[in-house]
Amino acid sequence: MNNMNQANVKVSFYLKKSEADADGMCPVMAKLNVGKYSEAAFSAKLRVPQSMWNSGRASGKSVKAKEINNRLDEIRAMALGIYTELSAVRDGVTAGDVKGLLLGMAGEQATLLSYFRTFINNFAKRVGVNRTEGSLRSYRNAYNHVERFLAKKYNLLDIPFSALNRSFIDEYDSHLRTECHLAPGTIINLTVHLKTIVGEAVADGIITTYPFAGYEPVHPKQKKKYLTSEELQRIMITPLHKPHLYLTRDMFLFSCYTGIPYSDMRNLSKEHLSLADDGTWWIKSSRKKTGIEFEIPLLDLPLRLIEKYRDTAPDGKLFPMYCNSMMNIYLKDIARLCNINCPLVFHAARHTYATEITLGHGVPLETVSKMLGHSRIETTQLYAKVTDDKINADTRVLNERIAEQFSVVI
Repeated sequence: MNNMNQANVKVSFYLKKSEADADGMCPVMAKLNVGKYSEAAFSAKLRVPQSMWNSGRASGKSVKAKEINNRLDEIRAMALGIYTELSAVRDGVTAGDVKGLLLGMAGEQATLLSYFRTFINNFAKRVGVNRTEGSLRSYRNAYNHVERFLAKKYNLLDIPFSALNRSFIDEYDSHLRTECHLAPGTIINLTVHLKTIVGEAVADGIITTYPFAGYEPVHPKQKKKYLTSEELQRIMITPLHKPHLYLTRDMFLFSCYTGIPYSDMRNLSKEHLSLADDGTWWIKSSRKKTGIEFEIPLLDLPLRLIEKYRDTAPDGKLFPMYCNSMMNIYLKDIARLCNINCPLVFHAARHTYATEITLGHGVPLETVSKMLGHSRIETTQLYAKVTDDKINADTRVLNERIAEQFSVVI
């Protein structure tokens, strides 16, 4: 390789800090640059303590640091050697070309389920740090579905990544739909998890073609997830006769008028209440799901509910709440008593707040998004679409009423 060529190639290393485990161990990634515009990244198959990393190397004089740096030097030397050999026989060698050959030399052919298991093991180490137990269960469920599909369709225990193509994805989708009889929403969740695994393999340089290209799952028909003002009124005034139903109703109404979901509501305590200079009470907290902070001004009804249940919950909590599954069972009873013809669940309260209480009364989308603690305004726009549909329906009803009341002679 001449000096000019050598100057064109750069191999650097960085930590993938988003995948740190509970011990602060992070995967090391290698980045290849050829010239100004050709770049490729791949896993160095090492995990390093964040505290040991400094300027693209392991710092210190420990045996561990020397081993890590020796491995990084080997990878750099291999990459430069491959570039030299390729450049001797052709022009226009890219970072992707070098990466492909380097990973091919690195060992045996990668397989889907083996890689999936490694992903789940690494994910499990980060539960409680920046991942949740619920998400871990979802990935394990997705793994089990792929495993059963491979056994039933191909009689295989695993499959090489190189065998994954669009046909495989379509057959997996069909299997979930026709043989497992799963709902469209469930299929979307399972294929999204598989997409994540495939995306990680692409990022690690294990596969270069994306088998999900052009794949679009069947989306479920959107059902109304919110209560209308009339349905909300029925819940407020209908006699329920049983204490557990009244408590469930009150918790549901609090969520309807604040938008706070079950998991965040059950953690609310007096410390989350604050009084503004203008006399308005606010709830200030952060989403358990995302960690994003939210601030919500309290309307009259939620204030009265806080007062009603003052000092009735343990550990200084605002409300004595049943578990979510029991709440949802009791809400079905309430819906039946109130002649509400939908499978009512607690989360419908959050949709009702967004659709009926705020957006339906002209509160700007950006404000609603902030109060709901959404990380992306696109999430809030899903509620806005429902509101647009509702406005169209309401306008049609209004038009009919006006037509009945007035007749204009032209």
